Amino acid sequence: MGAERGRRRTVRGARRPAGIGALALSGVLLAGCASMPDSSEVTSVDSSQRADGDSQVRVYGVAPHKGEHPLDLVNGFLEATTSDDPEYDTARMYLAKDAKRKWDPSASATVLSAPPQVDLARTGDHKQDFTITLTGKQVATVDAKHAYKPDERKYQQEIHVAQENGEWRIDAPPSGLVLGVADFQRIYRSVNKYYFAELGASGAGQGRNVLVADPVYLRKRIDPVTSTVNALLDGPTTWLDPVATTAFREGTRVVDKRLALDDSNALKVRLNDRAAGTSQEQCLRMAAQILFTVQDQSAKVSQVALQRESGSQMCVLQRDQARWYAPDQKPEQRDGQKDGHADQKEIRPDRQYFVDAQHRLVGLTDGENGPRRVGGPFGDGAVQLRSVAVDRAQERAAGVTANGQALYVAGLESGALGEPRLTAKGGGGTKAGLTAPSWDGLGDLWVADQDPDKPRLLRLAGGTGAPEEIQVPRLDGAHISGLRVAADGVRIALLVTKGDRTTLKLGRVERHGGVGRMTLSVQELRPIAPKLEQVDAVSWAGASRLLVAGSEQGGLQQLQYIETDGSLSNGSALPGITGVRGVAATDGSAKSPALVAERDGGIVRLLPDTGWKLVTKEGSAPVYPG
Repeated sequence: MGAERGRRRTVRGARRPAGIGALALSGVLLAGCASMPDSSEVTSVDSSQRADGDSQVRVYGVAPHKGEHPLDLVNGFLEATTSDDPEYDTARMYLAKDAKRKWDPSASATVLSAPPQVDLARTGDHKQDFTITLTGKQVATVDAKHAYKPDERKYQQEIHVAQENGEWRIDAPPSGLVLGVADFQRIYRSVNKYYFAELGASGAGQGRNVLVADPVYLRKRIDPVTSTVNALLDGPTTWLDPVATTAFREGTRVVDKRLALDDSNALKVRLNDRAAGTSQEQCLRMAAQILFTVQDQSAKVSQVALQRESGSQMCVLQRDQARWYAPDQKPEQRDGQKDGHADQKEIRPDRQYFVDAQHRLVGLTDGENGPRRVGGPFGDGAVQLRSVAVDRAQERAAGVTANGQALYVAGLESGALGEPRLTAKGGGGTKAGLTAPSWDGLGDLWVADQDPDKPRLLRLAGGTGAPEEIQVPRLDGAHISGLRVAADGVRIALLVTKGDRTTLKLGRVERHGGVGRMTLSVQELRPIAPKLEQVDAVSWAGASRLLVAGSEQGGLQQLQYIETDGSLSNGSALPGITGVRGVAATDGSAKSPALVAERDGGIVRLLPDTGWKLVTKEGSAPVYPG
């Protein structure tokens, strides 16, 4: 026999507003209601009746009843695991004595498209023995390091129920948690942890203070600041670990059981003795990791103060100092910092660029109604352009010629064009030659050659160095038809084309060797938009977020945000738009940036709180610096 969940929960208000009462009926406690009706039916709260937007609501499981039937017992256990109980104490009441000690709900989470179906079968002829089967459609998993991974497949898991002291109890529970996607979205939040990019010996200077985002999923309402800092101290996720490092010594832990911002939005963190004896520079780097990570949950962290276990102060990092650790800062700014800050002006990449009808480079800001040509050779028509990239300092630009055969690098507002830095090996055409280039935050330029006989990914160190081929294993006969490298220089989003299909993958840029003999490769490509049958354009749109134009099989093109772990972004939905061939968003610190897209041969723009508006009827290849 089978059963669907939806049995019982307790819903509580974390804080009771003045003048609002609470009523307990039939095992359900309701709080936070402005008024209570005096008639109609009282119903229990199940997985589908959620209050996602109400941060005051807390949901708790109900303990097992005396004489609970095995099927009801398992349903009750599954409901209890989706509660806001910090230590899962209620869920453990459903387990046998030995299972209580062994069950680790933090080991993993299996996310299904809907709550699991529960089927019961008696094992053999023994009346005291039952096997319960959980089935469903799996959509993703979350591992012990809280990393999310899309993984669609059929789900089936057997658990066992036996009698203990005259009551049915689960003596072989499922590993970790098993929950539907609706419960997952209600319970968990996406958090960016921050570590330092590992750039090898050649990046020892400029790369030492480049932060890179590492997205994980943590429980929403369970002491969010403390759980976030503890997750940071656990180290990078498995995928990012080869290209990331932490300023914290192994074994460093938070001493206090609970962390919280004070009234001035400052955070004090007392660390154990593993943090003792660190230099001021290392302490500031530790504080930067915490500030960026906690700031992802609390918009305005004014400062982070690190303390020794005794309570004495180690260092203090102010919010305005921390910005110099951001990956979108100029290398010379980062190298020139003193005590966590630099004297140079902060870079704010809030200007968009595209190619106009005459194949010249033009620029546009949010406050301007029309574009203007740049002052350098790319704006005066010295070369006809197909695609462009502007470096993050907005001092240089890279342009691919209209036939896709040559790459030039020149000053954005002045200077001469010079000779091509790279020439494609294959023939021309709209689907051949060089892809649009992309700058990382270290000043290096990346581009791909779509030569059908020998496709290549190339990097020009400093933007002017000799083109260096970057190995990309496991392309399986496909070629790179588009790319966007992250500011940190260790993550790259690739459009990978095989036949008539283009998919989106994220690669990890690994560096090996010493100065002068450094070799780079892009490893462990992972699909991050598996539901999209065709991906047409991509842009970075935040520390761990991409703006993607693509379509599912048989569906219309959509523009959506996707996290780099493959999960859908919690950001607001975008107004519908089709016919998109290029998109541009900023991954930097610009406030309320516009989105820009190439649509039907023209350029459109989406400003905050507006709809898409036409900029020009003729234009192509929109980009932000990067």
